[in-house]
Amino acid sequence: MNYKVLGKTGVLVSELCFGTMTFGNEADEAESTLMFNKCRDVGINFFDCANNYSDGRAELILGKLIQECRDDVVITSKVSQRVGKDVNALGSSRRHIMFSIEQSLKRLKTDRIDLYFIHHFDPLTPMDETLRALDDLVHQGKVLYLGVSNWAAWQIAKALGISEKNNLARFECIEPMYNLLKRQAEVEILPLARSEKLGVIPYSPLAAGLLSGKYSNTTATGRIVEKQQYAKRYSNPRYYEIAEHFTQYAQELGIKPITLALSWVMANPDITAPIIGARNLNQLEDSLGAIDVDLTPEVLAHITHLSDTPANATDRLEEELDATFKLRNR
Repeated sequence: MNYKVLGKTGVLVSELCFGTMTFGNEADEAESTLMFNKCRDVGINFFDCANNYSDGRAELILGKLIQECRDDVVITSKVSQRVGKDVNALGSSRRHIMFSIEQSLKRLKTDRIDLYFIHHFDPLTPMDETLRALDDLVHQGKVLYLGVSNWAAWQIAKALGISEKNNLARFECIEPMYNLLKRQAEVEILPLARSEKLGVIPYSPLAAGLLSGKYSNTTATGRIVEKQQYAKRYSNPRYYEIAEHFTQYAQELGIKPITLALSWVMANPDITAPIIGARNLNQLEDSLGAIDVDLTPEVLAHITHLSDTPANATDRLEEELDATFKLRNR
């Protein structure tokens, strides 16, 4: 297992992060324990969680599993998703953050969360209120570092500016969606992370299973057929076409599609550690195989060209292509 520095924190994390979204749902406590132990056996020290996963059961299970190795693992959790029926049981207000951190700490049976994420953008709460509340958690020692998931690049950049101006603890890590089918992060989010030295732990590297090879041109197994949000997210027929070509290429290489899809994400130098997930130990094995895959530039380029490169952030392509312009503006 290789380890990478998480942004500017100086903390070393494994090149794969294990996501616990299935804990307490698709994976019962016994299966979750098997997967956790397997991750630890291969050297994974990075575990991603959230307060709304399986209605809090994921945190409860993870909390039990880390008791004997708490100081050897880096754990995350998140806040802002709905966690109850009350009108205020969601969002990024100071009230909800302060309530949620206490609940997460209790479920995780720990005195601190290594990396605490804002899960989604909250349009009702001023950004500076959220950032000041998070800064208080850092000063209280309940949270060591801050992160953000599912924010646009401009929102992240604005938050970094507010934190810098007001001497607040800043976001040190981002968690965007990123896979061969969903490459929007390449346009502005990953360049922002590179510029500001942010850790990047992308979720859904297998495109909700569409890149696993278990699909047809019209149907797919797993989350895409079980949950409406994933069916909508990957409803574009083009995605199935790309996935089919990708699976065929994986077969030509003699590499399992899951392993190859993860290897492609890991090969991006802006990525710290993709988040892998599994329902059982058998599914986990294919993901762990990515540790041993080293893609050649030719293979990497071939895979990349299977999908659609997202458009640039601006239309001024002539500046990117004009070598004379670059020389004049060094």
